[in-house]
Amino acid sequence: MSGSKAQPRLPPRWFIRLFWFTHRRVYRLTRGRLGLWRSKPNRWGALRLSTVGRRTGRQHSVMVGYFEDEPNLVTMAMNGWGEGEPAWWLNLQAHPDVRVDLADGPPRLVTGRAATGDERERLWSRWRELDKNLDAYAARRSSETAVVILEPRS
Repeated sequence: MSGSKAQPRLPPRWFIRLFWFTHRRVYRLTRGRLGLWRSKPNRWGALRLSTVGRRTGRQHSVMVGYFEDEPNLVTMAMNGWGEGEPAWWLNLQAHPDVRVDLADGPPRLVTGRAATGDERERLWSRWRELDKNLDAYAARRSSETAVVILEPRS
């Protein structure tokens, strides 16, 4: 393996799923007092994204990392760096008008879409500044990871 960088290790898939399940549970049990944090210039934050199920029509919520790109919020549809698209991203594509909860302030109504072209490259570069292993993690997936923009609804 001379000359090549070792891929960063990820925890086992069951641990990643347990972590996100526990994260949502802590948020619910503390009625939103714990579980979310604001992004900062050198660190991503965590928000709660509520989508409408594409098949059920029921509301589903998930915690995702984000950063601010005024006035938008930017996340990635990474599925814990596993294969396949996360359900929330499939739901958002079917019903792009969603709600986000941040660590402070009232819920925000936003419309989600995938970044493309130069915009995607710019936002991916910003993610790379926040996570030095981003490209190595993304290389684990056989498909491109969507960069998702959550734009304020008027």
